[in-house]
Amino acid sequence: MAYKIFIDGSSGTTGLQLKERLEQYISAGVIEIISLPEEFRKDNKAKSDAMNGADLVFLCLPDDAARESVALITNPSVKVIDTSTAHRVTDGWTYGFPELSAEQEREIRMTVRLANPGCHATGAISILAPLVRAGILPCDYPVAITSVSGYTGAGKSAIAEYEDPNRTPDHDSPRAYALTAKHKHIPEIVKYTGLAKAPAFIPLICDFPQGMQVMIPLHLPEKRRYVFDTLREHYSCTKNISVTDEIPAFAPSNEYAGTDKLVISVAGSGDIILLTAQFDNLGKGAAGAAVQNMCIMLGID
Repeated sequence: MAYKIFIDGSSGTTGLQLKERLEQYISAGVIEIISLPEEFRKDNKAKSDAMNGADLVFLCLPDDAARESVALITNPSVKVIDTSTAHRVTDGWTYGFPELSAEQEREIRMTVRLANPGCHATGAISILAPLVRAGILPCDYPVAITSVSGYTGAGKSAIAEYEDPNRTPDHDSPRAYALTAKHKHIPEIVKYTGLAKAPAFIPLICDFPQGMQVMIPLHLPEKRRYVFDTLREHYSCTKNISVTDEIPAFAPSNEYAGTDKLVISVAGSGDIILLTAQFDNLGKGAAGAAVQNMCIMLGID
């Protein structure tokens, strides 16, 4: 029998990506989508009935709306994957990054409340968490992160801005934002890397649709090989994350757009190690991760 899935917020960027990625599971008869007519999309009674009749609910909503929606679920067996920021550091919610550890994947398998990671956070955590756990990177190290994202990572309004034929010239160049150093992904980066203090984080949005590159320089004299071996060993049994020490002339931020891959490269020389995570901000950074977590939670291949 097919698992019943409801997507709350299916018209947003992540929701639309989810629907695309779920097509193969629908075609295979593994899942079926519970749909509401457009006129009932914001009807809480209709939405509550749909969610409580599902096996798993995806929340692809702004933070406040996600909190309101999850409060409508009274059936204790309904599993929830929230793609917003609302529950990423909330007690009682499991963080949806199975590659963190074998224990993390087991928690995901057993949970009914899962918070899908943020895109910038995915890149930062993939690099930093194994190094902090191994004792290579002190938890009080002054980490600096630069993260470049395609414009789809900023949501529907940003997509409309970038794809507007009459847009302003400033959209042609990379644009730094969150210059108050209070980006919404920082709390989850701190919590799931094991860092003792917030990193200096510089996010940039750029004029390409999909793709992401998270870059972290570390001043760790003569430890490049140790760092590479630690990361390679940590991800040796994972399907989506790989590690390389090949140094290309150029590393495009959109190299893995359209895939669920995340590739960590270990570069630099001498005392400086440059670690880079490249992936699709809507793939492993959003909808791809959500589908991966769904498969683990429901026991689907």
